[in-house]
Amino acid sequence: MSQGAEARAKIVTACVLIIGNEILSGRTQDENLAFLAKGLNEVGIRLREARVIPDDAETIVATVNECRAKFDHVFHRWHRADP
Repeated sequence: MSQGAEARAKIVTACVLIIGNEILSGRTQDENLAFLAKGLNEVGIRLREARVIPDDAETIVATVNECRAKFDHVFHRWHRADP
């Protein structure tokens, strides 16, 4: 297979991390995942996984590092409580 054909055959993957205790508690509902998945698909990026994780530095770092090793792109959405 030529390099050009190989590049076209490569599936570009992504993971979305939704970060927030508010999401996990049910106080807030994420409304962006479907929009992001559709937009990524339109530009040829396959969303392979979405994770909801707590506002905990160790968990965030570990999850980002795990996903960086597994996917071409890692996107995040951080939900914060209103002050």
